Amino acid sequence: MATITRHADSSLSDEQQDFVSAIRDFAERERVTEVTGDADDHHSDEMASKMAELGWYGLTIDEEYGGSGGTFLDATLFLEEVAHGQIPVGGYGVTLIVTGALNRFGTDEQKQDLLGRVSKGGTLAIAMSEPDSGSDVASLKTSATLEDGEWVLNGAKMWCSYAHKASHTLIVCRTERTDNPHEGMSMIFVPHDAEGFTITPIKTLGGEETNELHLDGVRVPEDALLGTAGHGWTQLMAGLNNERVILGASALGLAQRAFDDALAYAKERKQFGRPIGTFQAIQHKFADMATDLAQVRLLVRWVARLTDEDPGRMLPQEASMVKLAATELAKRCALEGVQIMGGYGYASEYPMERYLRAAVVTTIYGGTSEIQKNIIAKTLGL
Repeated sequence: MATITRHADSSLSDEQQDFVSAIRDFAERERVTEVTGDADDHHSDEMASKMAELGWYGLTIDEEYGGSGGTFLDATLFLEEVAHGQIPVGGYGVTLIVTGALNRFGTDEQKQDLLGRVSKGGTLAIAMSEPDSGSDVASLKTSATLEDGEWVLNGAKMWCSYAHKASHTLIVCRTERTDNPHEGMSMIFVPHDAEGFTITPIKTLGGEETNELHLDGVRVPEDALLGTAGHGWTQLMAGLNNERVILGASALGLAQRAFDDALAYAKERKQFGRPIGTFQAIQHKFADMATDLAQVRLLVRWVARLTDEDPGRMLPQEASMVKLAATELAKRCALEGVQIMGGYGYASEYPMERYLRAAVVTTIYGGTSEIQKNIIAKTLGL
């Protein structure tokens, strides 16, 4: 049984439950885990286009820009099912983060162009981290200066997810020097055909996911600025609710996938004359994971609904709880899956070790688990 049934979540509308069923049917029909070719390439432009034709890629985009005008909850359902079905559109999550920023701060011209691309299956990326700036985002050094009606960008970015699949990257940079590191930051879109802009893939445990970017005198028009110059930090903070829930929803789908595969194995694999799932040591593992999956799913959807009720509401505690709980659960489910499947879980012939590699990074990107705990503690007045 996969993630949602009508009986299990009656709080979803009939339309939402049908939507979830349709994504599952799509994943089964496409047999995506067998036909994607390179197992380390997690994003297929062809698959993204197919899903865009069904109206699924523009879920949070208004109809006037080619989207479906859906809710943030709809997007989390989509993310969970895509991850569970192992549909290779890994770039969708970061694209959704940039889409949220465009919806909130973009001009009509930016929305017509960039959201229009996404609605057709296009990918967008965002670059925050730098070689010497990770969790401490405010310490970034990449600069942009305004010269003759153009922004001139110089610097380097690290760990930019799916930039190699994107048409544009939203660069978080410093447009003025101030005593306060949280001031003077801006967000500027750079098209990937811009002169002086280079993208270098980084080999990782999880495959082709992230990149190093170099900007050497890159020039873009003044209207490539997103929102207001110098307000980049405020704009970033406004989008963190969405980012953390987006990452949490994807991690939840991955956790459920690892659980489902391990459960199917435990019912079929026999040792000492009976299925290993009949041994209490294995049963307790599944009981704990199933309980945590139910809890995290409720948490993800609760925060998604809070966001839909008031998109401008700041939810630092709740969003960080989603990110922390879902990603740590994904890692634990995959690790337990490897343990339950034994040698078969460790072998690259089977997908469980791939789930583990994918899960490990979820506790690092988008704010580490330790950073999420810091935020939660701060909201408690500590």
